[in-house]
Amino acid sequence: MKKFRFAEQLRGAALSVSNNIAEGSGSNSAADFKRFLNYAHRSIFENANILLVLNLRLLVSDKDLADLLEDLDILARMISSFSKSLK
Repeated sequence: MKKFRFAEQLRGAALSVSNNIAEGSGSNSAADFKRFLNYAHRSIFENANILLVLNLRLLVSDKDLADLLEDLDILARMISSFSKSLK
């Protein structure tokens, strides 16, 4: 049962990243879009935290954790760069 709750939390946090980007893309201003990009960026850190907890509980291997954290870091940098490019 615990594994299912963790999986649901991770799915929700992951979906939050793309949902916030999608919602922000419908904004009427760059400032509003940036706000949603910030929410997406913060959701990446939520994903990282969930993965760290899963690793501590031995549900995610060290190698998988490192790979996933690297992917999240790349995504966070992409969102930050995109946000900075908006005027």
